[in-house]
Amino acid sequence: MTTSALRESQLKMARFLRNPETESAPEGIEPRRLKIYQDLIYNNIEGFISSGFPVLRTLYSDDNWHQLVRLFIEGHSCRSPYFLEISQEFLDFLMQGYERRECDPPFIAELAHYEWVELALDVSEAQVDQAGLVAHADPISGVPVLSELAWLLSYQFPVQRIGPGFQPAEAVEPTYLVVYRDRADKVRFMELNGATARLLELVRDNERKSGAELLGQLASELQMPEESVQGFGRELLGQFVEQSIICGFRP
Repeated sequence: MTTSALRESQLKMARFLRNPETESAPEGIEPRRLKIYQDLIYNNIEGFISSGFPVLRTLYSDDNWHQLVRLFIEGHSCRSPYFLEISQEFLDFLMQGYERRECDPPFIAELAHYEWVELALDVSEAQVDQAGLVAHADPISGVPVLSELAWLLSYQFPVQRIGPGFQPAEAVEPTYLVVYRDRADKVRFMELNGATARLLELVRDNERKSGAELLGQLASELQMPEESVQGFGRELLGQFVEQSIICGFRP
């Protein structure tokens, strides 16, 4: 078999495995073997997606779920060959031009992203760099540093509450969360209000400002007395350190 013929045979097999309902099978391979390949590919991909998005899976009937997985296999060009990165590829599929079906909830992409974040943080090999940081410094005078394993997120839907018994049809107000991996390597989340989310955003983007300066900026933005913001802000920054959201302070 020539190189070009071999390549065409491989592409035909790939097209068949992606969509065995509409694509013809390669010639010369008995149906029993084709069925083994077909089931092996589909079951592996579906298994990784179901385990990576367990809440999303519970919101679908079997038929609608398997149709969604089939649409992913048939229509998405994966950039990674690794099975462990299928969850990222499935998320990309939902967020890049996917046309929502009638059976899909309006929050499908946001819920999938939230579930992916939990998985990504759980397997992340990122290390929190404690060099030059003091864990229990004065949160007002020190420069707070956000942990690399703490991700600040905002959604239109309350994704952390969604499940079979709660499926909002429309967004009411923004949801702010920080999802983080603590010192015991357990992934957790905290729901935030708008002011607290903005404070963490300032910490995340900060290089030199002290806690006092960041809280002063927050007070100005919120048009609130600086004294009151400094009061609850000191306690809040200390709480973030205890929960591993802030990994410490630079002097």
